[in-house]
Parts: sequence; C-alpha cells; structure tokens
Amino acid sequence: MAEIPSTKRWLPLEANPDVMNQFFWGLGVPPDEAECYDVYGLDDELLEMVPKPVLAVLFLYPITLQSEEERILQDSAKTEPSSGVYFMKQTVGNACGTIGLLHAVGNITSEIKLVEASYLDRFFKSTANMDPSERAAFLENDREMEVAHSVAATAGETEASENVDAHFVSFTCVDGQLYELDGRRSGPISHGASSSSSLLRDAAKVIQGMIQKNPDSMNFNVIAISKKVAEG
Repeated sequence: MAEIPSTKRWLPLEANPDVMNQFFWGLGVPPDEAECYDVYGLDDELLEMVPKPVLAVLFLYPITLQSEEERILQDSAKTEPSSGVYFMKQTVGNACGTIGLLHAVGNITSEIKLVEASYLDRFFKSTANMDPSERAAFLENDREMEVAHSVAATAGETEASENVDAHFVSFTCVDGQLYELDGRRSGPISHGASSSSSLLRDAAKVIQGMIQKNPDSMNFNVIAISKKVAEG
C-alpha cells in the first residue's frame, strides 16, 4: 500500500479473512472451493492448525527504509521466473490487497474452479496474454473491480484511510518453486523449491526472515488461502 506512480488511489483492504472471503467469493471463487484463514503464528504447532491444503499465502508487512532498500536490491538481482507464473504490476495506490488476491487466485486456477463468466473468470481470460504492465493498466481502468474493492475496503473493522505504510504480497507455488508476488517489484521473486504440501511452511520461513528485520513492528499479518476439501 505504498506510494505508486499513478494518480488513482483506492482505500486499503483490511488484513481480515472475513473481508477477503466476502471479496473473492463475490468475484467468482466459490465458497466450497477456497477460503481465507488467519495464520496465528509461524511456529510448527500454529501452522498445523491452518486448514490444508494451503494454495497461497497473503502477507501484510510494514514498509520501512530497510524494506525499500531490499526491494530495490532484489529487483536488480531478479532471476527469470517460470513462464507459468501469473504476475502483474501495481499502478493504483493502496491496491496491493486486491493485487495480492489476484496474484494468489491467478496462480491457482488449476486447483480451483471459478464460477463461469464471473468477474475473476473474465478477468483472467482477458489478461492471460498480457504482460505485467498491460495487466496493471487493465485493472486501473476496470470500474467493476474498483467498486468491488471499495465495498470490501469499507467492510473492515477499522476505519479506512488512504494514509497507510503497510503492503500486501502473496506467496504461491508454481512449477515446484515458491514465488513471492509483489506488484511493486519488477517481477516474481523465487525463494527456491516448494510443493503444495510444504507451501505454508516454506512461505513461513521467508516471512519469519522479513519479520526479524523489523523486530519493533507489530504491523504484520498472515492469511492462508486453503482449498476446501469435501467431507465424507
């Protein structure tokens, strides 16, 4: 949710699973396909409490001088991602929560069945062959998403304000690699080998490293997007 070079700014999304669920269920992820859950801690015992399988992880962290310097450094050393990674740039201020969800869902469409002709179904089909900047422009001009984001942003428990200093990124596994997806970066960041069964643990290790660099901050939040498994 940091400064982005665009005149357009949205209200930020709250890091709240209930808000996220209503948001992406309303856009075309069926409630019986996937659901967002709080991750209450990053040790093994608390990770075990998160419903499995985990398809993606959303992470909200504070923007600091150090995190900005690291972002620039990582961008300069970026490796080429798998061609199968869905990635888009962020040009709208405070849109990082929505872009985090789009990054998450865009990379798990083989795992979940979107409602046919729903917003997300149409969005991913429309942007499938676009580059990251073209996808950003498509979103910036998309009135339907802007309205849906606004509704979700005002549904949280805290009063929405444009002045925030925190940012959402998402983690997901594509072609056996853990990727950090952040629309403010030049591309996806690979964090090494991963799998559907180890995604949450692997993402937690990366997140722990990021938290350790900001030991005085309390402004962290981790949300898992888990596949709903039919009981029987």
